[in-house]
Amino acid sequence: MNNTAMFKLTYGLFVLTAKDGDKDNGCIINTAMQVTAEPNRIIIVVNKQNYTHDMIMKTKEFNVSMIDTEADFELFKHFGFQSGRDVDKMSDVSFSRSKNGVAYLNEMVNGYISGKVISTTDLGSHTMFLADVVDGDVLSDYESVTYSYYHKNIKPAPQPVKKKGWICKICGYVYEGEELPPDFICPICKHPASDFEPIQ
Repeated sequence: MNNTAMFKLTYGLFVLTAKDGDKDNGCIINTAMQVTAEPNRIIIVVNKQNYTHDMIMKTKEFNVSMIDTEADFELFKHFGFQSGRDVDKMSDVSFSRSKNGVAYLNEMVNGYISGKVISTTDLGSHTMFLADVVDGDVLSDYESVTYSYYHKNIKPAPQPVKKKGWICKICGYVYEGEELPPDFICPICKHPASDFEPIQ
């Protein structure tokens, strides 16, 4: 099988936010979609290693901010390349709060949707959350960023590397060494060894 066929599926990119007590957090996800209109429901799929995942499991509430084409790579680095367990991701970003008290971004997004979780499905490495839509608004007229747009227009091109190792096709992380362990998980984007290729 040619695994790159999976890259032809269309995905959006989103900042998923949650709040647990006084703690706000957010992460980048690529799976959020409306599944029914009446009742208005969406699903999100979140990697279990993300701190935001644990917050949603506990509180059952979240917001999804839809990233638009005005976004820069710093937004993806800020929410995707570090953990909320180690840093306060919301300390230096502009955000507001929706009716559920959860933050949503004010910049580089064209809207947000608030969800109230009604069920979860264990997908192994990820959890799928089914949620009722309880709030939302349009914030700009810019187009939403797709995964393809991100790779073509936002993500910097990988720089030539002279080391022996493996490079993540998703985020560009480099694993140094002759052999990549088959169970290796990228520490940046959480993708498996199958998304790495040898450095030429």
